[in-house]
Amino acid sequence: MPLSRILYVEDDADVRKVATFALKMVGKFTVEPCASGEEALAKAVAFAPQLLLLDVMMPGMDGPTTLARLRELPEIADVPAVFMTAKVQPQEVSRYRELGSLDVISKPFDPMTLAASVRGIWERRNG
Repeated sequence: MPLSRILYVEDDADVRKVATFALKMVGKFTVEPCASGEEALAKAVAFAPQLLLLDVMMPGMDGPTTLARLRELPEIADVPAVFMTAKVQPQEVSRYRELGSLDVISKPFDPMTLAASVRGIWERRNG
């Protein structure tokens, strides 16, 4: 099944706007942008995403905590996740994968290739 619906969680308004625009316009995805983990929890079930795209470092509820809380929702528990972060040292990437992330997209990202990166991660998972 091709990827079409992404729940995107990013606290930085400028980054959120650029990434959302890139995912929608370049990737042709349906995107539900969220400014916080709390907003993601409130919107996730109704939006029914196929993929969770989560910033790691956010005030309040960070990306790993947001993912853990989303996993508590039966409707979202099995939705694959990808973290976005500037912290991409091998030991950090290993930790994110242990937390349930399919992969990590490094920040800053190229808006023109973000959709292709997300689609590539999805296709590697779904063969």
